[in-house]
Amino acid sequence: MNINELIRQIQTELNIDIDGKPGPQTWTAIYQYILKNKVKPSLSADIKLDEVDTRSEENIELLLPEVKNYARALVHKANEVGITIKVISGLRTYAEQDALYAQGRTKSGEIVTNAKGGYSNHNFAIAFDIGVFEGNKYLAESAKYKAVGAMGIDLGLEWGGSWKTIIDQPHFQLRPVWAIDMNSSQMLAELRKRHAIGKAIF
Repeated sequence: MNINELIRQIQTELNIDIDGKPGPQTWTAIYQYILKNKVKPSLSADIKLDEVDTRSEENIELLLPEVKNYARALVHKANEVGITIKVISGLRTYAEQDALYAQGRTKSGEIVTNAKGGYSNHNFAIAFDIGVFEGNKYLAESAKYKAVGAMGIDLGLEWGGSWKTIIDQPHFQLRPVWAIDMNSSQMLAELRKRHAIGKAIF
């Protein structure tokens, strides 16, 4: 099942115009359904979206089940408008995050992150980074990142390109419902706490 088929099924269930596009009518109907039924919208982990390229799937597989379909859906949506993206990073352990943080500080290379282990959403398998490609060529910079960012927001993801301080256009993450009213620091503190005691993120 691809993302358009999924949207068509939702539109059919909600008895609204069926076009496979999540426009204002669809989101309004979903919102009203949520208020009525007290459930949160999601690309359910129970639904299996079509897999994407091998490199992306290797990284998607390490994400939490609740996040996997969002990553696949973003790759599919971009592909539908002629933009090739791949999920190039997903889960990072605290140790892997600390190694990245050391780069450009205590190790050679350029600084690539301001987050130590436990202070990145990647450490909790709710975040992933994408790369834009033309053929096999990775584009570190491209206007296409903004287009993909809009698609991610449309799906319900948070996009690093809309952040006010550190802009991170390749970055996407799925915020848990319990963290909706939290700022980033508060959410990360709760994520660390849940991680430490083995409590579910979603």
